[in-house]
Amino acid sequence: MTDQGEVAVVRWPGQTPSAQDGPAGPAGLLAAYHLQTQAEKGEAVAGVDALPDRYRAEIADPRAAFVDDVVLLAMSGDTAVGCLVVTAPVDKGSEVKRLWTDPAFRGRGIAAELIGAALVHAAESGAGTVRLSVWKWRSGAIALYERLGFTVTESWDERDQLVCMERAV
Repeated sequence: MTDQGEVAVVRWPGQTPSAQDGPAGPAGLLAAYHLQTQAEKGEAVAGVDALPDRYRAEIADPRAAFVDDVVLLAMSGDTAVGCLVVTAPVDKGSEVKRLWTDPAFRGRGIAAELIGAALVHAAESGAGTVRLSVWKWRSGAIALYERLGFTVTESWDERDQLVCMERAV
């Protein structure tokens, strides 16, 4: 069982091999994220093998899927309990995506810590803004983003029910 003590945010992959790879790392978190999102969209699937190809690719090989991006993990011991992806800056802007916290660890500020680390990384990488998109039914996430200074902006994505937000760094 995972110790629910202190949680540290680290960059993945790190300098040394650890349990951050495999099901206790980003692949497991990405699988939970994508399965939950499909269910919330009313398109629940029985397992990872039934997810759309692009999501299965992220889960099968996160290193390849996010080769140009930075993956941040919230670690409790050797177990990843939260993740977030920050894209490399394009036109002075980065994007945050795939924010997920293991349900057993929610309510402890992990998502806010991950976003804070993402904002620092984006600023250090030369980004002037950070943007993200979130499904409108994820009201708790939207409230968190607003508390952290994100505001709703014009959509850059044609998918219905997607809220686009950004903030300066």
